Amino acid sequence: MEIPFIDIAKINARFCFTQAFEKNLSRAQFILGEECQAFEREFSAYCGAKYCVGVGSGYDALFLILKAYKELGKLRDFDEVIVPKNSYVASAFAITQNNLTPIFAPPREKDFLLDCSALDSLLSPRTRAIMPVHLFGQLCDMRAILDFAKKHDLLVIEDSAQAHGAYFANFNTESKPLKRAGSYANAGAFSFYPAKNLGALGDGGAVVSDDEALIRTIRVIANSGSEKKYIHTLQGVNSRLDSIQAMFLRQKLKALDSDNSARREVAKAYLQGIKHKDILLPALADYEPDSTQSAQTSDILHASSHVWHLFVLRSPRRDALQEHLRAQGIESLIHYPLPIHKQKAFAQYNALNLPNQDLHSQILSIPISQVQDEATTQKIIHAINNF
Repeated sequence: MEIPFIDIAKINARFCFTQAFEKNLSRAQFILGEECQAFEREFSAYCGAKYCVGVGSGYDALFLILKAYKELGKLRDFDEVIVPKNSYVASAFAITQNNLTPIFAPPREKDFLLDCSALDSLLSPRTRAIMPVHLFGQLCDMRAILDFAKKHDLLVIEDSAQAHGAYFANFNTESKPLKRAGSYANAGAFSFYPAKNLGALGDGGAVVSDDEALIRTIRVIANSGSEKKYIHTLQGVNSRLDSIQAMFLRQKLKALDSDNSARREVAKAYLQGIKHKDILLPALADYEPDSTQSAQTSDILHASSHVWHLFVLRSPRRDALQEHLRAQGIESLIHYPLPIHKQKAFAQYNALNLPNQDLHSQILSIPISQVQDEATTQKIIHAINNF
């Protein structure tokens, strides 16, 4: 494709990894070590959380949070966890592979985010947690979710794999430091898959939280259940962040805010430039601002909340649109062609008929990244408008 969906090589070419890589070779620290400790400190501070632990992937981060809560007695086998149906399948796998039960929630039609108005209807005596997914880079309505969770004594676990750096400008404004995605709830999970806004050069993930006991338990479980070598106190797994990936992530973290700003500029150009009767543009969440807010502050909230990991169009002629873009040399992808509860891996849920299932046959993600130049953006806009 003349215009790839995302040019990861170009994104990474902006950084000079060689010197740091050679330094890491001389240290001979390849798993955990000083680079991991430094990244954990820096990333937790960036998110506005007290603690961070690096793990092997975004899936591992979610799995380990739930497993640690079971070790701590806050979750038990067959407890229910509310999770959106329109997410990457890892969100649900983390639940089922902990012998917990996913309760699939519908999305809001406007912005594809978890529909908080449906939470009451999903609640049962077995409900113990909610896993909001900050889909495509935009935050869910955390104030409504946290209020609901407090009322019903539920844990809240943020799947922040697509929302590195997203924040509400008016949420807990007195907090120091600024709180960002992953730090609003009991715990937050991140993926550093290479295509993410903050991507490693391989797999990686992290958990952030203010809960010291949770983080300590995750560290033990992720290190084969061991705090001391060859002494295993818990049933563990092997999920540790490589120190070389931590080194890459430390460099890229410094550029994350400017990268997110660059993505917002591309999104702004799309929102202003794409005009087609058969194409619906992505919407910004419309959560009610505080009564003391000015309209200007509300605009800042919306702009800040979305880091545009993906720019997702909606069209009843999606397949024809994708073919049209392909003919123009423009790559596009579908996130996601099937909802989780319709996957063969979740056959017991296939009969569920949840609202807004037609979204999956209409959505199409077009290129957006921090290194996308204006000429490329305008070519994509022109191609779409001539569909």
